Amino acid sequence: MSRETDLRTLIAAPHPDRAPLPPAADVGDGVRLLRGVPFADLPGVRPPELDLWLPRRRPDGPPAPLVIFVHGGGWRRGRREDMGYRMRGWEPGPFARIAAAGLAVASVDYRLSGEALFPAPLEDVRSALRWLVRRSPELGTDADRVVVWGESAGGHLAALLALSPGIPPVKGAVAWYAPSDLALQGDDPHTPEALLLGAAPADVPGPAREASPLAQVRPGAPPFLLVHGEDDSMVGCDHSRRLAARLGEVGAEVELHTVPGADHVWHGLPDDRVGEIFDLTLRWIQQRVA
Repeated sequence: MSRETDLRTLIAAPHPDRAPLPPAADVGDGVRLLRGVPFADLPGVRPPELDLWLPRRRPDGPPAPLVIFVHGGGWRRGRREDMGYRMRGWEPGPFARIAAAGLAVASVDYRLSGEALFPAPLEDVRSALRWLVRRSPELGTDADRVVVWGESAGGHLAALLALSPGIPPVKGAVAWYAPSDLALQGDDPHTPEALLLGAAPADVPGPAREASPLAQVRPGAPPFLLVHGEDDSMVGCDHSRRLAARLGEVGAEVELHTVPGADHVWHGLPDDRVGEIFDLTLRWIQQRVA
């Protein structure tokens, strides 16, 4: 090894698999937050990060079940801190509420479509899952009790993650108002789906199929919870209806809730109804990891 190569190795940041964890901040109710933890090393790209909310310490208790949350934003924008505009004013916030209920929750970054095309964002959430499983003994989380949850584009990625072969298995997947069939966008090259794929879905049918949860459903799929507004003007409710039907065809456990009067991101619903949907989702996850 040359002296220059040796020096480059010496000064490089530790790989995320070995890097020390940041100190945890106490955010109240015994909940601790590890913010901005790198989970992958991508040459030439800023390392993707996650925020990890950990429930109250239980010295003699079992490790905490884990929720991996994937944010929305049309694969084009969005932030891992955000579960959607209807929950931005909650105090405590939604992630703190999940942790207060006894579940760890990791909200993860992924490369957006202006940074890299599909399958890059799916590769990133897969990397996050593998990192969280690999370091679960240090984190106090249970690698055998993991559920993935996403909203909109994040729900699409959460569904694909749960249906991916060759990854640590998950106990369930939650998708709120998520696309399931990218081919439905046809030949328009300007849709979020086309920007994700690099071309109109009609022009790249192979990648469009690979990026569609509907086409990736397989026997042995984990349980799914699908929740979708019946008046969704951005991602039609039929996406979730068709995915639920396909999951049922292969014998997977699936629960579908369509919400009357709800547009995308629960627009049009009263605050208490949004809270009920959140609570329903949290109860479903707790049942999967009990």
